[in-house]
Amino acid sequence: MTAQILDGKKAAEEIRASLKKEISCMPKKPGLAAIIVGDNPASKLYVGIKRKTCDEVGIYSELHELPEATSEEDLLKLIRKLNGDEKINGILIQLPLPKHINEENIFSEIALEKDVDGFHAVNMGRLMRAEERVVPCTPKGVIRLLEKYNIEIKGKNVVIVGRSKIVGRPLALMLLNRDATVTICHTKTQNCSEKTRMADILIGAAGCPKLIRADMVKDGAVVVDIGTTKVENKLVGDVDFDSVKGKASWITPVPGGIGPMTVAMLLENTVQAAKREK
Repeated sequence: MTAQILDGKKAAEEIRASLKKEISCMPKKPGLAAIIVGDNPASKLYVGIKRKTCDEVGIYSELHELPEATSEEDLLKLIRKLNGDEKINGILIQLPLPKHINEENIFSEIALEKDVDGFHAVNMGRLMRAEERVVPCTPKGVIRLLEKYNIEIKGKNVVIVGRSKIVGRPLALMLLNRDATVTICHTKTQNCSEKTRMADILIGAAGCPKLIRADMVKDGAVVVDIGTTKVENKLVGDVDFDSVKGKASWITPVPGGIGPMTVAMLLENTVQAAKREK
């Protein structure tokens, strides 16, 4: 068996083309403001990709680069200013933030209608109540990619390796909302391999290179790799792709899998925010 590819790059291109067409008919361009605090090269790269795709589809974008020593209060002041800016429909906070800044305080300050990342406590609460409105972009991208390839979620055993507040946990809720049976594995999980081998859909979201090996995967499983880590100037996922592709039925590549879908969902959330404002 050789796994078929869940091509996130192709799916994202189709979504961007649809958004571009939709935006061309809107009387006012949607607007996205991105904020980076610090000099993280990876953060600058990711934001650069997001801004480039904004330009491609017709979304107005602006970048606010702040020094590492920026105080939490100064960052909050900038967010308040953007909350009142009519050009801006969405505010993106590029993570990670410096340790002296409380992420929850920052997300809570973003106006609910401009929370295109889905991290505001109200949007997270809606997700918990199965009342999805704006959801985090990476989990949304996973769901959309599975749907694109007609991968059944309802009734399936799904194992997520990773429990972050921005990926693993919201993704688990989204899968539960679609009637999957969900298990989350993390650093304190005992006998993790036993659990991953039960998965019809196995998702790597730990940020640990090649953590998931072939012996951890059930024959015919669908394997989704969210992790991206730079190893010797090469992006590597949480899944040992070369060994696992021989056991899985479907698998996402890194790069070209969930990454492009995450950006496409950010653009979609921004367009939806602009439409709600109208």
